Amino acid sequence: MTAKQRVNLRRALTEAIGTFFLVLIGPGAAMVNASSHGALGEPGVALAFAFVVTAMIYAFGHLSGAHINPAVTIAFWSVRRFPGADVLPYLTAQTLGAIAASSVLRATMGRVGDMGATIPAVSVGAAFVLEWLFSFALMLVIMAAATDERAAPGVGGIAVGLTVGFCALMGGPLTGASMNPARSFGPALVGWTWGAHWIYWTAPITGMVGAARLYEYLRNAPRSPAGRALGVEGPIDVGPRSRQSTGLQLQSANSPTGRHDHG
Repeated sequence: MTAKQRVNLRRALTEAIGTFFLVLIGPGAAMVNASSHGALGEPGVALAFAFVVTAMIYAFGHLSGAHINPAVTIAFWSVRRFPGADVLPYLTAQTLGAIAASSVLRATMGRVGDMGATIPAVSVGAAFVLEWLFSFALMLVIMAAATDERAAPGVGGIAVGLTVGFCALMGGPLTGASMNPARSFGPALVGWTWGAHWIYWTAPITGMVGAARLYEYLRNAPRSPAGRALGVEGPIDVGPRSRQSTGLQLQSANSPTGRHDHG
């Protein structure tokens, strides 16, 4: 195995681990809420998603980019901010991580609360529009945090986590506010709950691709060289790294793919 292959394998494994914990904690909180007759409440479930996404970004952003979401990977690729050769390994790892987490949840808690599956409580058309808009908003924030040197450094994880949180607070009771095909696929497969499942692939992917392209236009900066890998907090193909005192920021000096201080 070449050095590059070892790096790619470690990144894919990191994506699987990050997505595993996202699904374990997010849908897991929904299952706990159902089994405890609402002990957490919808705000508690939304906070669980916000907290775990924030934690995974700061834990793994410098290792794999912490996409933990197939739609994010595809959106970065669509604007030449992620190498095409790495897309399938990332999508595979994210999906397997989600399936593994849902399997653990079923083994430990049963099929309570539909396994935390995302099932629309509104019409299919309304659910698609809402999921598209939530995904669009999330990717706009990710693009700002990851690619724009004018954005405040070091806050990418918090900004993305907050966005997941406010979308979940508003949209959780309506659509599940998935914004993530892997997050929806794991519970759907393990719990065999497929209600309008296509929404949770098409809306996040198209919404995030649209947001990435719009931000590329708004920021009015060159696209990254083909093959440069980008994560939620910035470039991950940076070679030797220097960090700020927080230990969370990577330097990407003079790179058109990101700002000077982000991880």
